[in-house]
Amino acid sequence: MKSPLQSLHLRAVIHIRFVVIMTCVLATAASAQSPVPAGAVVEKIAQGFQFVEGPVWSDSLGLLFSDLSGNKVYRWTQTTGAVAFLNPSNDANGLTYDARGRLLLCQTGLRRVARRDSNGSIVSLAALFNGKRLNSPNDVVVKSDGAVFFTDPPFNVPAGQQRELTFSGIYRISPSGALQLLDSTLNEPNGICFSPDENKLYVDNSSQRIVYMWDVVHDSLIANKRVFASIGPTGYADGMKMDGAGNLFCAGPLGIWVFGPDGNVLDTILVPGQTTNCNWGDADRKTLYITSGNSVYRVRLAVTGVEEHSEVPGDMYMLYQNYPNPFNPVTTIGFRVPGQKTGSGSTSIDNSPSTIDNRLGSGVWGLGSSHVRLSVYDLLGREIAVLVNDERTSGRYSVAWDAVGRSSGLYFCRLSAGGFSETRTMVLAK
Repeated sequence: MKSPLQSLHLRAVIHIRFVVIMTCVLATAASAQSPVPAGAVVEKIAQGFQFVEGPVWSDSLGLLFSDLSGNKVYRWTQTTGAVAFLNPSNDANGLTYDARGRLLLCQTGLRRVARRDSNGSIVSLAALFNGKRLNSPNDVVVKSDGAVFFTDPPFNVPAGQQRELTFSGIYRISPSGALQLLDSTLNEPNGICFSPDENKLYVDNSSQRIVYMWDVVHDSLIANKRVFASIGPTGYADGMKMDGAGNLFCAGPLGIWVFGPDGNVLDTILVPGQTTNCNWGDADRKTLYITSGNSVYRVRLAVTGVEEHSEVPGDMYMLYQNYPNPFNPVTTIGFRVPGQKTGSGSTSIDNSPSTIDNRLGSGVWGLGSSHVRLSVYDLLGREIAVLVNDERTSGRYSVAWDAVGRSSGLYFCRLSAGGFSETRTMVLAK
């Protein structure tokens, strides 16, 4: 049993350590450390294409990407390498998945945004605005409510065709299918992504190499346009994605430019060729896949990316870093409940789209459910908030924690489900 003096000494040591830890954490937050680990290696995984774009990851399919000039979409896995997935693709550019896991394509050859259904048919989602053909839909992102946001710059209009719209636009397709013009002030809107909490929309203006940021209002409007970041003196800004900590990864001259949540440059990932886009992949979403010139690359990072929707949930639980972090007083915490195997399925690899569709539809992977507990603890290990404590089906979730009335300092978020447990550190800085 400790004496009162020993207890006092212990409390003093804990207090000193807390001050030291907080000083280090806040200093790290202030200096905004790069999420690119020392010695990170950029690895070429596929080559020999014409002009690659639009990488998107699925736990069941692996990586899909467009060969814009080659008029194909390819599928890449570690086992098979790159094989044709859609041929022709109608000059597909940006790719993503919708809220139901169906592949969306910006088909520049047909000047439209389209969806590939599970039976392989291609359905047009947006081709006309006010009776006039879109310019050349370039990049696309899907909000968690199912709305589709995309950019429509003037380049890549098919040869021999004329522009019908006098402006370039940022658009939203509502879950019901209505097309809405959000902004027409950029002359070359290109890459597009959301902040992890979806309260901010980012779009870059390609030849000006400026990334703009808007507030997302009522899930359907954008307002308060302002400059978020600028990229080097030459070249073009292109596709971009954000990680769970709010760092922005933007394709541009030299490779991938990494910006902190405040818009300051944290790092540059050097990539050969004309870098066009990037996206998160692998089961833990810590690998950044990059399209550049005629090749595809990947690099392992120290952060977890904000994943795209996929046709089946991932095969592992995941607790994402809260955003923003540091925060005051509200932050958003994301987590993922995995899918479950519902049958033995075939372990052989068949890369044809029809076989993949049949395999997915046969129930090899399906929805599952788990009892999930998401809690917040203080520095002394006391549970101070229970954010989730119920059954959740497979999918990705986010929940807000309001720390109003709490003191500045370190807090811990813990996810417990199905024998899985993971904890992340959060910083409340008032």
